[in-house]
Amino acid sequence: MAGEFETIKIERDENILWITLNRPHRLNAFNDVMIEELNEALNKAEEDPGVRCIIITGEGDRAFCAGADLTMFPKLTPTLALEASRMGQKVFARIESFPKPVIAAINGYALGGGLELAMACDFRIAAEHAELGNPEIKLGIIPGWGGTQRLVRLVGLAKAKELAMLGDRLPAEEAIKIGLVNKVVPLEELRDAARELAKKLADGPPLALRLIKQALN
Repeated sequence: MAGEFETIKIERDENILWITLNRPHRLNAFNDVMIEELNEALNKAEEDPGVRCIIITGEGDRAFCAGADLTMFPKLTPTLALEASRMGQKVFARIESFPKPVIAAINGYALGGGLELAMACDFRIAAEHAELGNPEIKLGIIPGWGGTQRLVRLVGLAKAKELAMLGDRLPAEEAIKIGLVNKVVPLEELRDAARELAKKLADGPPLALRLIKQALN
């Protein structure tokens, strides 16, 4: 299955689908191909009744996703930038409303668009060394993939303003205190912790889970 994609890997684990962002040389940063391939992987997961839960993680132990690949920026015209923004919004909104539970296994940096991706998921489990943040302000831009709204819902307006307007990074242990992540574990336990949660969700009643997710969102 992994051979179908250039920038991600997908792996079926019983009734769980692992999606791994696979650009470790760029800290798993998003480019236009990765956004498209993530959407294609969601298509596969939605169409397969045997997939009951999704786990999204990053390749390696340095980064979950460091946001948008900055090497793309000089090539972006205003039109292309708008298209990229809309595509990211579309895919992340799809994850948020996806009919099956989605877990982010945060194995390192979750910055900018990487944090926005994690916030679109239903659950976030972070490795102890992970750092999370919205540093876009330091580039003179704003979180463009729905992160401002999701951040407020997760941590409240005051903390969201602090994180988005200052652009500071939070260590995982601070992130759990403000409700940005659900659980923090040692890196070597991350996959097992994510899988354990995924199995509980995958073995639950799918219709009830979908309706609860819709109601809460």
